Amino acid sequence: MAGQISEADQIKQFKEFLGTYNKLTENCFVDCIKDFTSRDVKPEEITCSENCLQKYLKMTQRISMRFQEYHIQQNEALAAKAGLLSQPR
Repeated sequence: MAGQISEADQIKQFKEFLGTYNKLTENCFVDCIKDFTSRDVKPEEITCSENCLQKYLKMTQRISMRFQEYHIQQNEALAAKAGLLSQPR
């Protein structure tokens, strides 16, 4: 079962995804959709919504990269510390 995600973890991940999706949708909607007098979505509302989504995706990607960099640095620091501790004096 190594490498497989349990059903409970899959459900948890899906709930987290839905929460994130709903929050993003609500934030972009509130920020971008201003005119409720027509059924049509105005071009500026579409552009705003697309920009909002792109900004969120770029932010998420950047945070993920920084998180990975941080963990690499932490692992290297731990490895260096362990290397110093294991060397005889």
